[in-house]
Amino acid sequence: MGNVLAPVLNLHRPLRREEPLTNPGSFDELHRKCKEVFPQQMEGVKLIINKALSSHFQVTHTIHMSTVGQSSYHFNTTYVGDRQLSPTETFPMLVGDIDSCGSLNAQVLHLVAERIRTKAVFQFDGELRGDDYTATLTLGNPDVLSQSVIVVAHFLQSVTSRLVLGGEMVYHRRPGEEGAIVTLAGKYMALKWVATLNIGYGGAHASYYHRASEQVQVGVELEANTRLQDTTFAFGYQLNLPQANMVFRGLLDSNWCVGGVLEKKLPPLPVTLALGAFLNHWKNRFHCGFSVIVG
Repeated sequence: MGNVLAPVLNLHRPLRREEPLTNPGSFDELHRKCKEVFPQQMEGVKLIINKALSSHFQVTHTIHMSTVGQSSYHFNTTYVGDRQLSPTETFPMLVGDIDSCGSLNAQVLHLVAERIRTKAVFQFDGELRGDDYTATLTLGNPDVLSQSVIVVAHFLQSVTSRLVLGGEMVYHRRPGEEGAIVTLAGKYMALKWVATLNIGYGGAHASYYHRASEQVQVGVELEANTRLQDTTFAFGYQLNLPQANMVFRGLLDSNWCVGGVLEKKLPPLPVTLALGAFLNHWKNRFHCGFSVIVG
């Protein structure tokens, strides 16, 4: 009797569907989720003005008055095309920046095919994005006369819907010297937390991100450098107060550095105010900064 009913009962059990594999993103963004929790160091006074001249063209003026280093002015222009793959990805894209010292930086990002992206900025980057993998090749500082070059290759593969594995290989060649460094990487993504690890001959980099609630996020980073025989640890957190239009980010690291940045939006005005302070107990240094972002 039991053997007859067993197949019937099995038919009523819900089938477990496997989640489809997605693209793992780029290698440089493995630790991005954790790094976004940490505040960016500030000092002096900074004014940033963003102005959209059209749906494709935008300019940015940045004035930085420093109390430690040299004050500077930056003028940045950005042009984006019509091909939009996501809210943050539009091709082609041309970005240029010039400062008060006359230094000019420019880069071009172009979508050659549906899965192939290129980037040129004193080096050449090529990226191939599949449904569940990403492969990147970077060619930097090529010099045919002196026979020197730097080649960086990245590969990431989504093994499951939550596990990503991959690696990086850096090859450099110049007269009298040649070598390569290989680094393995892995990332595991749960519903509320993300754990990432890079480990290789040069050291290890581990990070952990956790969303405790809609308002509180925390991140932990550990970096070990075998070449310099140095290990650093950092703890950061982010507190969101949507009703007050405020975001606070704080950090504490193993170098006895404590800091925080408070951001305040002023709707309906397109203005964001930021106030930051950082204290290094080991070197007895204190920095504070204030910035205004318009646009």
